[in-house]
Amino acid sequence: MTENLTRTAPATAPARPSLWRSRSFLLLWSGQTVGELGTRISGVAVPLLAADILHASTFQISLLTFLAWLPYLIFSLPVGILADRVDQRRLMIVCDLGRAALMASLPVVALVGHLTLAFLYVVVSLSGVLTVAFTVAYRSMLPRLVGADQLVDGNAKLVTSQQLAELAGPTLSGALIGLIGAARTFFANALAFAVSAVTLLLIRPTPEAAPPAAGRVALRAALGEGLGFVRRQPILVKILACTTTSNFFVMAASSIEVPFLRRELHASPLVIGLVFSAGAVGGLLTGALANRLSERIGTARVIWVAMAAPGPLYLLIPLARSGWGVLLFAVGFAAFSANAVLFNVAAMSYRQRITPAPLLGRVNAAFLWICYGVIPLGALFGGTLGSQLGLRPALWTCVLGMWSAAVFVVCSPLRRMRDFPASS
Repeated sequence: MTENLTRTAPATAPARPSLWRSRSFLLLWSGQTVGELGTRISGVAVPLLAADILHASTFQISLLTFLAWLPYLIFSLPVGILADRVDQRRLMIVCDLGRAALMASLPVVALVGHLTLAFLYVVVSLSGVLTVAFTVAYRSMLPRLVGADQLVDGNAKLVTSQQLAELAGPTLSGALIGLIGAARTFFANALAFAVSAVTLLLIRPTPEAAPPAAGRVALRAALGEGLGFVRRQPILVKILACTTTSNFFVMAASSIEVPFLRRELHASPLVIGLVFSAGAVGGLLTGALANRLSERIGTARVIWVAMAAPGPLYLLIPLARSGWGVLLFAVGFAAFSANAVLFNVAAMSYRQRITPAPLLGRVNAAFLWICYGVIPLGALFGGTLGSQLGLRPALWTCVLGMWSAAVFVVCSPLRRMRDFPASS
């Protein structure tokens, strides 16, 4: 890990105001928070809709996770080119409005009595395509709204919002499902995406926030530029391997967690929502302290510490039992949330800082193509394992796999470093 940080502000550049005074960032942040809330609502509502209303099997439910994440494998690289060539804010608005319409279609179709598993698969798949485009665009837009020295703080705030949504979303989803039913709950999801689109509309475009002028190179060459940059950065390669392995087993577990809680532990929808919300507390706390923790532990050291230290607590997830025993699941999930926040904030900030602006969309897309591209495969793996071995043995396999991802960063030069090289 000897590469130098290449994107730094000139020494004479004026100091940027606090992010709390940045109108554009606050609008992006608030919109992302509401959008994440909608995503967490559907994260519980979709599998419960399939399980309780459409009577889907464990494998059929895991296919929903597979289809939601498959677009990352298929569309990430071309979307990266698109994000480098168009107005990223407008692209995000289109994605939000499209997702709002798709989510609203579910209760409408259900109310007329034509909701089927096939229709749910189509909606989840199309929503996944729009989510890929939105994710690449917003991760590429952030460095143009904040300074290089504000990236850790900005990413920490955005990740904290994700944890807040994960804290409130499942509980809200469980309560809504109990009150109005799983199908009607998607009206709330649609509203969240619509609000996110409005906040993006209110962002005032600035020269810094405008998309960089990207050369119109051939499609094949453009696809390879992002991957080529990642391949030449040793730190990014180690982080990518760790993230990819973790994502595979995390999504294998995620694809069977709701069936496990529902069918093995006999938890109600409200209890399931509360369990996931309680588990999100770990991520929420570390998100609020991510900037301080990174400074105290070290920007390089925090990556492998975050991956390795919480691992033993993951084992509490398959140890969970009915009744108060579901708290073991919540504690294990909280440990993973804490890991994910610290690791993602540090890794994402580093990637955004060292990547040249005209390449950032393609580099983000290359990362997503690989580390998110394995997610649908992980979902299929989890569904197959749950069907063949049973839900509890499958979860044991998944949590051990999640912890094993730490090997890539523990057994690397990161273990002998405290901080990344200083900016020059």
